Amino acid sequence: MGWEDELRQAVSEGDEVKADEIAARALEEGASPKEVLEKGAVAGIYEAGRLWQEGTYFLPDIILATEAYKLVMKRIEPLLASGEVTYKGKVVMGSVEGDAHDIGKNIVVALLRSASYQVIDLGVDVPLPEFVAQARELEADVLGMGAYMTTTMRGMAEVMRLLEEAGLRNGVKVIVGGAAVTREYAESIGADGYADNAAEAVELVDRLLGVV
Repeated sequence: MGWEDELRQAVSEGDEVKADEIAARALEEGASPKEVLEKGAVAGIYEAGRLWQEGTYFLPDIILATEAYKLVMKRIEPLLASGEVTYKGKVVMGSVEGDAHDIGKNIVVALLRSASYQVIDLGVDVPLPEFVAQARELEADVLGMGAYMTTTMRGMAEVMRLLEEAGLRNGVKVIVGGAAVTREYAESIGADGYADNAAEAVELVDRLLGVV
């Protein structure tokens, strides 16, 4: 088994230590950072996502795979030349004000990054005006909001209003998700899309930006 298959397997199985060791060895043996990223780390997180969609993997498995992927990325990112990675688009994401849940958001962020998106993660409990400020400052293509409680998801409607008020609404696609959010709610506030899970979120962003 070559390092590509070993790294893919280590990431998909969530073995952080092994994944990092294999990535280091591959680099020492002459593999480029881009190869290690695409042939190993990205392939591994996609494999985990596939197993999740099939029902073979569960949330803890995805979390472990995501952590292994992030550790490999931590090693690779400083070595990547700016021209080595071509991003499909820029995504700003966060959990809305009052909401400290982030597991689902973190998985979406990891999968989007593995799918060649530049993702700026604002974290949790993000003040509503901050979504608008960051979308403007970073010239985001997509703004993603997560909510896991019915009391906090109402903030999404306020962000939509603030985007309109700032004249930014037509320049950014808005996607929403989270345990409290439904497709009907997303439509009612005028969001561009709703995703029920992380893999679906990647497909949604691809579709909205026309990079399918």
